[in-house]
Amino acid sequence: MTQTAKLKELIAQRKAVLAPGAANALFARVIEEVGFDVVYVTGAGIANMHLGKPDIGLTSLADIAYTVSAIADSVELPLVVDADTGFGNALNMRHTVRVLERAGACGLQIEDQIFPKRCGHFAGKSVISTGEMVDKIKSAADARRDQDLQIIARTDARAIEGLDAAIDRAQAYAEAGADLTFVEAPLDEAELARIGTEIPVPQVANIVFGGRTPDPGQQALSDMGFSLVLYANASLQAALKASYDVLGGLRRDGSLAGVSELLASFEERQRTVQKPMWDALEQRFESNDRNNFKEESNAKL
Repeated sequence: MTQTAKLKELIAQRKAVLAPGAANALFARVIEEVGFDVVYVTGAGIANMHLGKPDIGLTSLADIAYTVSAIADSVELPLVVDADTGFGNALNMRHTVRVLERAGACGLQIEDQIFPKRCGHFAGKSVISTGEMVDKIKSAADARRDQDLQIIARTDARAIEGLDAAIDRAQAYAEAGADLTFVEAPLDEAELARIGTEIPVPQVANIVFGGRTPDPGQQALSDMGFSLVLYANASLQAALKASYDVLGGLRRDGSLAGVSELLASFEERQRTVQKPMWDALEQRFESNDRNNFKEESNAKL
């Protein structure tokens, strides 16, 4: 089964599959090691970790494609990719889908904000017309080479036009060909329940620690009918907190002795990046001449 088919099957179950976010291949390796079924490639995370900037539309398609390619080469999990607004109009959307599909995306999240976009939990957002977004969704669906590639249409209209308008937009996006819809930043569990029951296609929930949407838990979201639950930047926030704690301790004490319990061991680090696998490959593909040279060198020592 292809990774896109796996993702499609998981989504069809509507069991609120948890999709932690990765801004790089190392975080994706941890997600796979822990035992999750899906990786969410987070645009906000790439902006924060790759650029050191806020999520205000500064990342490029090239930034995202490079990250997706590195992650796809590092894990055997389906990748749901934050493609922002598609970086322009319906023609840009076609190009974005082709680029990210080649890079390894199994699902693409596109949103109806005016470019440059901003984080869905920030103030000051604006959205394009429903008609313009419908055109972009049609373009995305037409552009995919693999029909199992999931098109996720996100609307940020809740904060601007209200929940009813956001649900209306999501229904229009589903009719245009989106496989899933994603109403960003509902404010309470009652709003989540409406989204999960009133829109016929599978739904995405986005749980941001410190953000606008509450976290009722996987079982409650499954009962509401959600298919995917994004924890887009949990790993980033954890790493940021640990980095401040460890480096603050190093600056204060002049050593790591007081913060060593916050550090992964050398062995854990090497296991996560699969060094034993690479060592085995090196042994497998080393030439006899090199082995003989190493043996001669060792004998001389």
